[in-house]
Amino acid sequence: MLMKSKELIAMGTEELKKKLTDIRSELMKLNAQVATGTNPKSPGQIKKSKKTIAKILSVLGSRPAEAQQLKATKKSKSPIKSSIAKKIEVKKGY
Repeated sequence: MLMKSKELIAMGTEELKKKLTDIRSELMKLNAQVATGTNPKSPGQIKKSKKTIAKILSVLGSRPAEAQQLKATKKSKSPIKSSIAKKIEVKKGY
């Protein structure tokens, strides 16, 4: 599943986004297998998936329009983290 950077650069933006969601879902399945204690078919697949995700994000980040979208999504906090932060603020009295 490890893709070369040249292949990723040649792909279109929509293709990269689709590939990213596919690889992330595959990675979740592999992590679930590890968490339940079953041995994955290929233990090195987790590492390869993470590297491919990083490469895709790097390629998308180098493109001007996608870089703005990635920055916007990184800044948004998940509801769980923000609720925990609110509880801490209330507890400390901020």
